[in-house]
Amino acid sequence: MAVGWFTVAATGAYYVVSAVDGPLVLVPIVVLYFIAAQGGLQSAVAMAATMAIGVGAGTLTTKSDVTGRAVFMLTGWLVAVVALGIVRRGRVAYGEEETRLRAAEERLRIDRELHDVVGHNISMINVQAGAALYRLKKDPAQAEEALGAIKAGSREALRELRATLGVLRQVDEEAPSAPEPGLARAEELVASARPAGLTVRIERSGAERPLSAPVDLAVYRIMQESLTNAAKHSGAGRFMIQLAYRDGELTLTVEDDGGGAPACPAGSVGGSGIAGMTERARALGGELTADPRPKDGFTMRARLPYGITGEPTERSDR
Repeated sequence: MAVGWFTVAATGAYYVVSAVDGPLVLVPIVVLYFIAAQGGLQSAVAMAATMAIGVGAGTLTTKSDVTGRAVFMLTGWLVAVVALGIVRRGRVAYGEEETRLRAAEERLRIDRELHDVVGHNISMINVQAGAALYRLKKDPAQAEEALGAIKAGSREALRELRATLGVLRQVDEEAPSAPEPGLARAEELVASARPAGLTVRIERSGAERPLSAPVDLAVYRIMQESLTNAAKHSGAGRFMIQLAYRDGELTLTVEDDGGGAPACPAGSVGGSGIAGMTERARALGGELTADPRPKDGFTMRARLPYGITGEPTERSDR
């Protein structure tokens, strides 16, 4: 600001005492642009007004070859320069806000991934550990099976957690030997729930179509979270997963015969439970609903667009 006012005053003084004309007026004009671009709108407007009024007053009180038309044109240039600075400021502010929004979205995505990875596996380990303690004296063979499931589940949790943290650290790591979470690993997910006492069945209908990576991951995570809720909160024994391939979207329906109470109310903080699954579906242009069944159990239904439209595969109505 000090430099700006100094250039305005020095330029005005020069034109008053000197008979030699020159492009010195460009100096305060450049300063005006940078002040406006940095957010000093009021100071820039005040400087521009001072310059326009000073030139106009000098034209009226002295014998100058500067005409009223020239004063008008100078005023227009000053207004245009200040406006350009404001536009520049707006573009910079927009870019900064967009960067903050992207960072916030990435934090939410990482939060959901960590919750799904850690929450599911730890919940299953907790349930299986309880089952192992219960069966240890009565049926050591079943207790041994549960302990084996705990070992496999903890290894899977560590692998997925290491992969997620590797993305955060942005380090170069070898590609994981296991496929990324998606419908291709649905059977593994079902197998991990059986030692916890859940009877899980998957039914497919319609002509299967390829899914985009985000949708494939979302379907897997919704199934994973539903299994976690059923094992940890509802006390369900039977679990049904239905995948219906329709025109333009995949419908995922999950039903259990538990107590029918959701693990997380829909209005609670996002990132966990039903609220986290709903956020995933909405982020992909779909929707998710969760309601108790008339007698017992809980029904969760998600509609997700395919993301990429491919030709139906050979397997259908299975």
